[in-house]
Amino acid sequence: MRFTDQWQEMTDKMGYWVDMEKPYVTYENNYIESVWNLLKVLYDKGLLYKGYTIQPYSPAAGTGLSSHELNMPGTYKDVKDTSLTAQFKVIKNHKSDFLFKSIVENEAVYILAWTTTPWTLPSNSALTIGKNIEYALVKTFNPYTYLPVNVVLAKDLISKYFNDNGKEADFSAYKSGDKIIPWTIISTAKGSELEGIEYEQLMPYVQPESAAFRVIIGDFVT
Repeated sequence: MRFTDQWQEMTDKMGYWVDMEKPYVTYENNYIESVWNLLKVLYDKGLLYKGYTIQPYSPAAGTGLSSHELNMPGTYKDVKDTSLTAQFKVIKNHKSDFLFKSIVENEAVYILAWTTTPWTLPSNSALTIGKNIEYALVKTFNPYTYLPVNVVLAKDLISKYFNDNGKEADFSAYKSGDKIIPWTIISTAKGSELEGIEYEQLMPYVQPESAAFRVIIGDFVT
């Protein structure tokens, strides 16, 4: 109750219509028991249920956060965080056959997907792309295994993944560990052409009952 005066002053300035002479205090028994009484009424009417919801959480405080706390000055700030790019191996069939026509036989094609929430990858069930975004099939080398690879990604994002010095570079001269990795665009396609392409499940996990592991269109993709 040390801050009652400040609360009263703020309430007056806000023009908040409340009886400050007879306030409810959440830790007093009268208030606590009134809440339990209301919960009992809701329970008797069958209006309570057990469910799940996403809650903002403060590791520092060890507790959940209210919407008020989330909107306080200094709550949000730009930080650098870990992200990763996952490779989803395309299944060769009539829907994806056009991707394999321009590559070396028996080479694989992967769709690249960037995420800041890698812990969701075990439950991945679809890849969403933009209908009118132009995507490129790029021939290159995997920077970790040094093996030849063909990847699909948005054409406008190529510069974020590949060094300009490696464009159209000599593939035969590439050696494992070279900093400059050769790459070239084999073909391009609109997102609408990629819809329905199937890929292998990223990790052996739960098998969905409905159709999954395919490319779908989303109007929120930019």
